[in-house]
Amino acid sequence: MAITPGGPKLYLGADCEGIETFAIAGGTACVYTHRAPGKETDNEDSLGLVACNATAGVLVVADGLGGLPSGEQASSTAVRQVSNTVKMHCGEQPMLRDAILDAIEQANHMVMAQGVGAGTTFAAVEIDNRGVRPYHVGDSEILVTGQRGRIKYQTISHSPVGYAVEAGLLEADDAIYHEERHLVSNIIGAADMRVEIGPKIVLAPRDTLVIASDGLFDNMPIDEIVNIIRTGPLARAAQNLLEICQARMLQSSDVRPHKPDDLTFILFRPGQKPA
Repeated sequence: MAITPGGPKLYLGADCEGIETFAIAGGTACVYTHRAPGKETDNEDSLGLVACNATAGVLVVADGLGGLPSGEQASSTAVRQVSNTVKMHCGEQPMLRDAILDAIEQANHMVMAQGVGAGTTFAAVEIDNRGVRPYHVGDSEILVTGQRGRIKYQTISHSPVGYAVEAGLLEADDAIYHEERHLVSNIIGAADMRVEIGPKIVLAPRDTLVIASDGLFDNMPIDEIVNIIRTGPLARAAQNLLEICQARMLQSSDVRPHKPDDLTFILFRPGQKPA
């Protein structure tokens, strides 16, 4: 299914029945979002795909913070605001960077104005002719890997654990089990919110981009994710991620990660048509 320019596809507090696949921004996106297994309240993750034209668009994931009031509303606000602002700029030759940054600032003020202590993490990628630029706030992550498994880009989580890994004080394999992994030091909904903007990356034809909430990265180590997504059909890779995450969330283990949580991810590859 193709996403019409100016007509975004948004998932706000939604539960997908399975992997959904779309043509967008000169490539293919496979998406999924669902509340945690056994969870009775709403999915606090939100997801958006906004097409500007045949080769440009924006992909967004936001994770409302569990344990804070109105997490679902905060994530929905962020995704909806980015969608609305990007749509207004789609008629111009890509000014997406300004649109995304303006939308994040506006969303931050809107969430703070709710006055209930709500917050959300945020990860977005601007796509323009195979060039991608990441933006993130918090611990929803963005990853780009090549067909041979080389990681070309990975965000650093805005969290004590994320900074410890980056500084070499904590091994990534240990970080996934750390008791303070859930703590986040930067969110939309805070007066001191800041946006980290990554470099522009030109995707090779078989590169794969991942944008996901921590429901993915808390249940699967990075090397396992890379090994699954780097080759083969994109939809199959997305299904494999989903099945492994669901299994990990449902069964506690001493040798595997296990963290029941809302799960949201987008996989994107350039230059392919959905099967």
